[in-house]
Amino acid sequence: MTEVTTVDHVVIRFAGDSGDGMQLTGDRFTHDTAVAGNDFSTLPNFPAEIRAPAGTVAGVSSFQLHFADFDIRTPGDRPDVLVAMNPAALKANLGDLPRGGLIIADTADFTPRNLAKVGYAADPLTDGSLADYQVHALDLSGQATAAVAALGLGRKEAARTKNMYALGLLEWLYGQPTEGTIAFLEQKFAKVPPIRDANIAAFKAGYAFGETTEVFANRYKVAPAPVPRGTYRQISGNRALAYGLMAGAAKAGLQLFLGAYPITPASDVLHHLAAAKAAGVFTFQAEDEIAAVGAALGASFAGQLGVTTTSGPGLALKMETIGLAVMLELPLVICDIQRAGPATGMPTKTEQADLTQALFGRHGEAPLPVIAPQSPGDCFSAAYEAVKLAVDYRTPVILLSDGYLANGAEPWQVPDLASLPPIDPAFATEPNRPDGEFWPYLRDDKLARAWAVPGTPGLEHRIGGIEKADGTGAVSYDPANHEFMVQLRQQKVDGVVSVVPDVVVDDPSGQARILVLGWGSTYGPISAAARRVRSSGRNVATAHIRHLNPLPANLGEVLRRYQRVLVPEMNLGQLAMVLRAKYLVDVQPYSRVRGLPISLSELAADLIELIDLTEEEQS
Repeated sequence: MTEVTTVDHVVIRFAGDSGDGMQLTGDRFTHDTAVAGNDFSTLPNFPAEIRAPAGTVAGVSSFQLHFADFDIRTPGDRPDVLVAMNPAALKANLGDLPRGGLIIADTADFTPRNLAKVGYAADPLTDGSLADYQVHALDLSGQATAAVAALGLGRKEAARTKNMYALGLLEWLYGQPTEGTIAFLEQKFAKVPPIRDANIAAFKAGYAFGETTEVFANRYKVAPAPVPRGTYRQISGNRALAYGLMAGAAKAGLQLFLGAYPITPASDVLHHLAAAKAAGVFTFQAEDEIAAVGAALGASFAGQLGVTTTSGPGLALKMETIGLAVMLELPLVICDIQRAGPATGMPTKTEQADLTQALFGRHGEAPLPVIAPQSPGDCFSAAYEAVKLAVDYRTPVILLSDGYLANGAEPWQVPDLASLPPIDPAFATEPNRPDGEFWPYLRDDKLARAWAVPGTPGLEHRIGGIEKADGTGAVSYDPANHEFMVQLRQQKVDGVVSVVPDVVVDDPSGQARILVLGWGSTYGPISAAARRVRSSGRNVATAHIRHLNPLPANLGEVLRRYQRVLVPEMNLGQLAMVLRAKYLVDVQPYSRVRGLPISLSELAADLIELIDLTEEEQS
């Protein structure tokens, strides 16, 4: 009988050709993991090419899942288990698997031709080169095909069920509930009964093979993770972002209008919102990025919540219209889901290289708030906050997510919408001058101007891209007025700091000499690395910035407390440069630009070395 071993966490990576269904396989395992009550974090990874050559390393698609019985922060650096559907998948991922790791390989594709295609002179499953690993070489394709033989599918269609066979086997190996995946397959393929039945049969056959085979000495069990009571769901960053935009619009009583042009990895936000027509969402797939942001700004002028989504190349194209939004002082939310650049770069890989573009990328003095979520679930809160800032301060707001957050998933506690902060558009409904006139650039205590919906009787006003006269909004070329308006728009954005929470430092010992400061998706690797450093008996402080413009009021004082400040970023040190310039503190960049999240193991090891060096210098 197979022995059941309890473990506290596992990292599994499914890998194969882009057509092998690895993303679906990983997503379904994640869903069933969520039902089991585990905490989890995921990292989908797929080729940048639309049709990468089959059977090549460049064409490998993978999905990594880290699940545990405790609060985890990252999808893991290295897999404990590698499911490789062909030689290319093994070749591309073997270097990440630690010695002793488990390999489950589909032998069907380990043919001489496929082996030669990726540079294997001999079959690694049989030549002894994998002796340091636990290798289970199984004909997953053949067994899946046999399992569905009675259903009358063609050979090619039958072979496509191999991912479900592998999923069934892995769910047996880790004791996951299967009801959710069966229900999913019944619904997904309801209109194609033969495909539905084949996938379900293959999934059940994979599970049954695990129950009857004797090739596995152990099964594994990961207990549920303790979490606060509430309703949870598995959510990706892009879906959470879409929900946050919808919640913000609903709370403000505004029609949500999305103007977008498809671009990886932002397109999913368009997909999710396009599916929400019943909730009153209006989506417009424009002919290009400039048209998309122009339409969104027009919607804001018309009294709706204008939103546009993009990635780095598209953000560059939108900049003139974003500058216009700064001058018009209208609410506009720009969601930049960052990817590796420059130019087309690596469109399916993650990066944080758009920070300076978001802060300074417009011509002229065109300040605006910039915020960044720290995890997939946090994309909801960040999007909601972006809507609130845009509406309250009559300003465009840039939200900086990235490919890691957008495609990754984690458990998310569904919020009580009634508890979310109120958002009041406070439309102008009558003249705001004693003489009965309406001046669009009269301001409230936030320096936010009046927002009047076109067609409101008596509130006719002029807008455009030429400098405005203070108060009236008339065209003005007066030098003194231009300087005044430039200063006023800067003061308005600077004033957002009044609602920006102070930086909170996590320093359990109170004796740390080194502060690790992060923003955006570096939150997970930094916090996980800090746990490891502290478990070694060393002290390190961490802090995280959500608001990148304006920066928190107490940030300068926090930075000056520490002997060293390290800023890990997936760029060449953009935030570090900004902090050095603003606060005159010797902030040190920790740069990784690999198209992948920062490695918590690497960061932890480097921090330990830096802490020990600092202690030596003090002694």
